[in-house]
Amino acid sequence: MAASEYHRGEMDITDQKSTWDGFITGSTWGGLIVIMMVGYAVLAIAIGINWIISLGLMAIVGVAAGLLLNLGGRWMATVVMLIVTALIVQFFIWLFGVMI
Repeated sequence: MAASEYHRGEMDITDQKSTWDGFITGSTWGGLIVIMMVGYAVLAIAIGINWIISLGLMAIVGVAAGLLLNLGGRWMATVVMLIVTALIVQFFIWLFGVMI
């Protein structure tokens, strides 16, 4: 009785699907960025590995995750910009140390 009365919906759900896909993509990107930042801090500060080696390891992790999850060129550009930002911050730390 219930099976014959069932009517499959005909509503267009492309907007909902694109919202869900965007949410998943944003969550993936955000999670990977947090993993890279925390990993860099743990390697450089808590474990005491040289900052450039820590940065290189996290860059490898970021690129590998981007390739594994097929995140595309925008992800690779984001990883490069994070590396450039880290290098600028380290330059300012060095500059401040020289001034003291």
